[in-house]
Amino acid sequence: MTANELKELVIERAKGLCEYCKSPANISSQPFVLEHIFPKSKGGKTEEMNLAFSCQGCNNHKYIKIKSIDNITNKEVDLFNHRVEKWSTNFSWSADVLTILGITATGRVTVEELKLNRVELQNLRKLLASVGKHPPSN
Repeated sequence: MTANELKELVIERAKGLCEYCKSPANISSQPFVLEHIFPKSKGGKTEEMNLAFSCQGCNNHKYIKIKSIDNITNKEVDLFNHRVEKWSTNFSWSADVLTILGITATGRVTVEELKLNRVELQNLRKLLASVGKHPPSN
């Protein structure tokens, strides 16, 4: 598989949304990236099962992190891995659909570490919701 084919596969699989914060790439002012779930610096490979489609904000906040301490259990847990877990198992939307809630330890640490409720994301979600484009269906 070529690099372009791999990129297209990851984007299609993500339905054009950041796989962390669920922001749409087609209206972003910055290009989205293929993010290594398990970082290259820690031995992660550039292969389908280790790549996620990510906005710059989520990618920058994640950096090389793979684990964090959950504030409720005080245990170290893995950050969310799109290839082995479902988003809806670890996260849900608040009643007003502006905030991502971590509903598991993995969800909570991912929300915290990646800052999934950054002000600019909540503003974008509010605008998208006002025109019936949020929350995303996947």
